[in-house]
Amino acid sequence: MLSKDNLFAISLFPYLGFLWFLTRSGQMPRLALIGFYGTLVFVAVTIPAGIYAKVAYGESLANIDVLHGSAEIFLTLSNILIVLGFRQAVRAIEK
Repeated sequence: MLSKDNLFAISLFPYLGFLWFLTRSGQMPRLALIGFYGTLVFVAVTIPAGIYAKVAYGESLANIDVLHGSAEIFLTLSNILIVLGFRQAVRAIEK
């Protein structure tokens, strides 16, 4: 049976494929594409933060507010970039 950690690691490959196709299509608004890549930064920050939370505090990342909130900032910024990128694209089409 797959653990949540294994499933998380495996899910990275479809996401990388998604990014590859988005990048190659040339149809994704640039700012939104940067936001989707920013999600990888969130993952890159979350993994070590989760390990640190477990080693230093004996807790999961979700239970250490300072670490969890710091990691979530990267996801929030990524989401903002995605929304702004699509907003720019919609406004450009409307003009």
